[in-house]
Amino acid sequence: MGLKLKRFLPLVSPLLAIAAALLVGAGLILLAGVSPLKAYTVLFSESLASYYGFGNTLTKTAPLLLTSLGVLAALKAGQFNIGGEGQIYMGGLGSALVGLYIRGLPLVIHVPLALLGGFLLGAVWGMIPGYLKAYQGVNEVITTLLLNYIAQNLVSYAVSHPLKELGAPTPFSPMIAPTAQLPILLPQTQVHAGILLGLVATVVLWVVLTRSPLGYQIETVGQNPIAARYAGISVERTILLVMALAGGLAGLAGAGEVMGLKYRLFENFSTGYGFDAIAIAFLSRGNLAGIVLTSLFFGALRGGANVMQRSAGVPVTVVYAIQGFTVLFIAISLVLERNLLFKNRQPEIMPR
Repeated sequence: MGLKLKRFLPLVSPLLAIAAALLVGAGLILLAGVSPLKAYTVLFSESLASYYGFGNTLTKTAPLLLTSLGVLAALKAGQFNIGGEGQIYMGGLGSALVGLYIRGLPLVIHVPLALLGGFLLGAVWGMIPGYLKAYQGVNEVITTLLLNYIAQNLVSYAVSHPLKELGAPTPFSPMIAPTAQLPILLPQTQVHAGILLGLVATVVLWVVLTRSPLGYQIETVGQNPIAARYAGISVERTILLVMALAGGLAGLAGAGEVMGLKYRLFENFSTGYGFDAIAIAFLSRGNLAGIVLTSLFFGALRGGANVMQRSAGVPVTVVYAIQGFTVLFIAISLVLERNLLFKNRQPEIMPR
């Protein structure tokens, strides 16, 4: 019975958490005087079944997917990367600098170079808490959270002063070079190659985690750092590398927002993608296919929220509440799952 529960619960718990969140959301919609069936029909039909709505969903899925991959990579090593939002900002800054100040390159060179700039600056931002945790023992939750605000204000300063477009009414940079812009995938939509980048990154991360020595080191450190030391694995080096990888993936999300969507660096250009990515990583239960599907679900919620408000009269805040309740219910399910497995664990037979 315990083995069946162990296999069954991780698959069912996220679905139950989503269903419970949608049920609570239905109650909030009723309080607003609207039919939940009508509101949810508008929300998901517009975000998944219409051409432009699905395009909007994919556009919002791309940064969610890349950032949640970074959160998941860190979790595999037992590190809680709460700094995805700041790493997104630094990635956007890195790609913008390459797109603004390096000119005269063909697109096939300029785009990868700008993406590399975003990845590297995001990786550096991830390495800072990684170093502090590995070598100084500073809790990574605190450092990554605080670095979010530093990164956001650093970008705000950059677009308000040294990078500000001349005569701009609000803080934003000049437009990056056309050769540094990601191509559009669906005509007459904002869907850019960032979604493909996210899918490629998912496959690459799967190979790294399951088919490489680094992946073995990450898993071992995450499961038991003491045993990892006895096996000759440098725990400090592994933490530093995995936090750099996590920051780099989130940096790619920021690069995609600048290179594929806005073509400029804006103040406050990320709308909380880094924080949603934490929920996605936990909801997926460490499964990379689950990361893709959950990112699409959250992207659909974001993509259909404004349409639901216009067509059904339901405030956008209801969608944010659904996301919050999803996180709450998955946390509850984790506790219940642990208790159930503990109760159903077979007692060890002591030798006589």
